[in-house]
Amino acid sequence: MNLTIAPSLLSSNLGEISAEIQRVQQAGCTWVHIDVMDGNFVPPLTFGPVVLQSFKKPQGVFFDVHLMVNRPECQIESFVKAGADSITIHAEAVTHLHRVIQQIKSHGIKAAVALNPATPFEVLKWVYHDLDMILLMSVNPGWGGQRFIPSIYDKIELLSNELESEDLPIPIQVDGGVNRGTIRKVVAAGATNLVAGSAVFGNACTVAEYEKNIQSLFREAQLGVADRGNII
Repeated sequence: MNLTIAPSLLSSNLGEISAEIQRVQQAGCTWVHIDVMDGNFVPPLTFGPVVLQSFKKPQGVFFDVHLMVNRPECQIESFVKAGADSITIHAEAVTHLHRVIQQIKSHGIKAAVALNPATPFEVLKWVYHDLDMILLMSVNPGWGGQRFIPSIYDKIELLSNELESEDLPIPIQVDGGVNRGTIRKVVAAGATNLVAGSAVFGNACTVAEYEKNIQSLFREAQLGVADRGNII
């Protein structure tokens, strides 16, 4: 099982994001998770495509752009031009989900769909074959530092088992409250891509400190891999 930890830039030092991207790469992460909020789908307002384009992108770093916005189809092209390698849209934010997924993929990048905690994953059944990743929100979107919602462990496991039964190797990403106390169980349930904000950036500011936090998360995640093997 290949595991990915994607540090969430929303928890980083926003005054020097380009430097933060370089630090987490040096600390061992090739993915960075970029939360885009429009003040409408969720109350906060964060990065737009012009801001994203200003980030310095080291070679080998993957920009995982999570659009928490209404009508994302209107912004996809701008975020592709700004450097997105993958775009995640919310199923709750679009009317024509299949069409928007195809719109993303037409630009030659990866397409993913996110589901809020209360949204059943069955809404994705007819687009499974079009997806490069599924994101399960384990907190209500919009704010960092929230506690993991315990019922999501079961949701991860049910989705993972369904994908396995359909022989669909679609990675499951989990976003919200992922830390040393939750990551083992998240991975045991079937997730392989873990978004971590405070668990990487909290109380840290150097490459060495980030590396220590990331390696600690990986160690717990590897225990989850072993647990997964025992529960299947």
